[in-house]
Amino acid sequence: MSEVQATEGTIGNRLVELREIKETAYHGSDDTATLKQHARGKLTARERIELLFDPGTFTEIEALRRHRATGFGLEHQRPYSDGVICGWGSVRGRTVFAYAHDFRIFGGSLGEAHAQKIHKVMDLAKAAGVPLVSLNDGAGARIQEGVTALAGYGGIFQRNAGCSGVIPQISVILGPCAGGAAYSPALTDFVFMVRETSQMFLTGPEVVQAVTGEEITLDGLGGADIHATTSGVASFAYDDEQSCLEDVRYLLSLLPANNNEPPPHEPTTDPADRPTDRLAELVPTNSAHAYDICAVIEEIVDDGEFFQIHAAWAANVVCALARMDGQVVGIVANQPATLAGVLDSKASEKAARFVQTCDAFNIPLVTLVDVPGFLPGVDQEHGGAIRHGAKLLYAYCNATVPRVQLILRKAYGGAYIVMDSLSIGADISLAWPTNEIAVMGAEGAANVIFRREIEAADEPDTVRRQKIKEYRSELMHPYYAAERGLVDDVIEPSRTRELLIRALAMLRVKHVDVPARKHGNPPV
Repeated sequence: MSEVQATEGTIGNRLVELREIKETAYHGSDDTATLKQHARGKLTARERIELLFDPGTFTEIEALRRHRATGFGLEHQRPYSDGVICGWGSVRGRTVFAYAHDFRIFGGSLGEAHAQKIHKVMDLAKAAGVPLVSLNDGAGARIQEGVTALAGYGGIFQRNAGCSGVIPQISVILGPCAGGAAYSPALTDFVFMVRETSQMFLTGPEVVQAVTGEEITLDGLGGADIHATTSGVASFAYDDEQSCLEDVRYLLSLLPANNNEPPPHEPTTDPADRPTDRLAELVPTNSAHAYDICAVIEEIVDDGEFFQIHAAWAANVVCALARMDGQVVGIVANQPATLAGVLDSKASEKAARFVQTCDAFNIPLVTLVDVPGFLPGVDQEHGGAIRHGAKLLYAYCNATVPRVQLILRKAYGGAYIVMDSLSIGADISLAWPTNEIAVMGAEGAANVIFRREIEAADEPDTVRRQKIKEYRSELMHPYYAAERGLVDDVIEPSRTRELLIRALAMLRVKHVDVPARKHGNPPV
């Protein structure tokens, strides 16, 4: 045999070996583990990767990585990938990095090699300036590797903080995410969960029962609906993984690659000057009557399409991403259909987080105001209503993106100021002729200002009605704020979409020089 033939034969053997190893790394060595994963109603990590990325675009890194731990039998179990799949691909034609825990290998638990793979993909995502998606389905730290595993989590948390406000970070919870592992999703921008199969908690039901005596199920403690409606940890909750991952793809289409780029523009056939005559029918003139603000949002955005964040938590304020004339905008709106649209602690926190996210990623803000004030009550005051309200105030004051306010009806007291009024830096403030901008409602104001006169009257109810009418005509007529420069214009509802888009287009090149400082100190 010639030297050339010997070399070719050696290369051929090596290629066969390589392909066999990669086949094992891709499919795993245990088909039973795949069957068990499916029996739990869950997809495998690779099936999830295929759903997340455009077909044929995913490039994996460190697929052949294996742990080097010894003890407790680990030296005899060294599967390829070490239980996490890392790499990059395209989502709707744009580059995205991702890592996915593979529950079939060590239950997706995190050891030294596993953590180092995640650290690498996070570093690459930040260096490349593109979004990062984590598909979480793991049993937490790999106990057999001891404190080394905990240090691995610390590296992830440090990188979550370093990427915050630099690249979009999305966490998708598709299985257990317990203990320290739960803190990484909490540090990211958006959290997706799937009902019945995903749970997040710091201590499980058994520990809770041992410590407090309370009996509770996994879902009752940290299921998708609990975090989507009660704790506010989850931004979204879904019935299945397919619809969940499809919405992850959609959310990515609304976000820029990083903080130095604008959100992606999409051409639209919805005219910028389309009349919005229906708004006059949707919003009652009587400020005591409720309506659904989502119907208003649907009327003014492109093609009636918007994407709510935290839709089921703190529903008295609506936060949504949408497009207007093809440009992505963030919408913050009071919801009169829930608690009359009042601001409370949870609503303030929800809106503050959303405003900060939009500001970090160059998404202009449109604020729709119909707010009777802050929710009164002992529980609210003792629960830190001042501190939580200050979060929203700080977020707006600190935001440098284009900011447009539209007052539909009520705008009372401190809540009016907090909802991005001109006095805290809104660029443009518009109002409908149904606006009522005041320190408080006419009824409350009359009772305070004219209390003695009303009490001394022979017919207190008649005098009270007269004083309410007097206060409303003097200080709450639709043009009072416009006359004093507190709103820029009073507009017809039918021109709402047109004028909002005009204002946003004018502000597209807005630039603000921020003060030289390490960082602000917002209320937390």
